[in-house]
Amino acid sequence: MTKYVMWGSYCEDVLEKRTPYRQDHLDGLAAQKESGTLITIGPTKDITKVFGIYEAADEATVRQLIESDPYWKGGVWTEYEVKEWIQAL
Repeated sequence: MTKYVMWGSYCEDVLEKRTPYRQDHLDGLAAQKESGTLITIGPTKDITKVFGIYEAADEATVRQLIESDPYWKGGVWTEYEVKEWIQAL
């Protein structure tokens, strides 16, 4: 399996706008973590960016997970990019 890094941005007023999507978002991330696809994910301290590491068969799988997330669908995440990652250590 290949590892991928996701780097994205949050919308303005993220703390307010995420409220209706938060529980479904967290539940989905927990399921991805349990399945082994999601290694880690979280916001920067200033809550302007999101960073995640995934392990999947291909980049399309990672993009599908991101784009089906309630935060993406609800406009809480406003943009993202995915890059294949080589873990050196």
